[in-house]
Amino acid sequence: MIHALIADDEALAREGIRLLLRDETDVKVVGEAEDGDQTVEEINRLLPDLVFLDVQMPGLDGFQVLSRIEPVHLPRVIFVTAHDAYAVDAFEAQAIDYLLKPVSDERFQKALQRARRDLLQDGYLEQTQRQLVDFLKSHLKAPAAGSTKSYPRWLTVKQGRRITLVKVDEVDWIDSAANYVQLHTCGRSYLIRSTMGEFENNLDPQSFVRIHRTTIVNVERVHEIDLDGDGDIAVKLRDGTVLRSSRGYRDRLTRLVPL
Repeated sequence: MIHALIADDEALAREGIRLLLRDETDVKVVGEAEDGDQTVEEINRLLPDLVFLDVQMPGLDGFQVLSRIEPVHLPRVIFVTAHDAYAVDAFEAQAIDYLLKPVSDERFQKALQRARRDLLQDGYLEQTQRQLVDFLKSHLKAPAAGSTKSYPRWLTVKQGRRITLVKVDEVDWIDSAANYVQLHTCGRSYLIRSTMGEFENNLDPQSFVRIHRTTIVNVERVHEIDLDGDGDIAVKLRDGTVLRSSRGYRDRLTRLVPL
């Protein structure tokens, strides 16, 4: 019997995994956790064989959770998240699989089969790990010039039961909408659940610059920059869109576009 723990800050996401597991006679859900600190406590208390682990949670994130667990108590991990930007890190952390929300039944079953094989066959995960890491490094991320940090080449956007892939370099500009960011690309808009700060940290600073508390722009799309007498800035894009930049963000813009 595989003892599993579900760790996610969203109750609906936890319930979704329970539903996906309801017909699995060899898997028993022994507990749930809704933040990073609770996840550490539950892993140490329950000693599960397998954890379905969200990456972004209140308190400790998924990687910090694993760093707090004694090696002898480390369970097998399947990351379940809305973001593809952490995939390479997840497999480097010896994750069995990396699932993007919303998770299809077929994709979930593949991950579960991988977990079964790993738990039954010593060394199975080690044999396949490097292939997964190499694949993801070549397909999901590209290193910024002169930097050791990597940035995602694609963004995943949930639209109902479908996931749309958006190329990062095709994004014109980004603004915030409550607990979401809104991507503007090729005349279309997409919502992604994230704060501006979190999202900005996953963008190449040589290509994207935050020009306002609520606005990030792709420098390649900038056509004109107008300064008014008070020091505020109007940024006009190649498609005619005009964005406002406040004085507090002027230094960020001038690092990439001298004024």
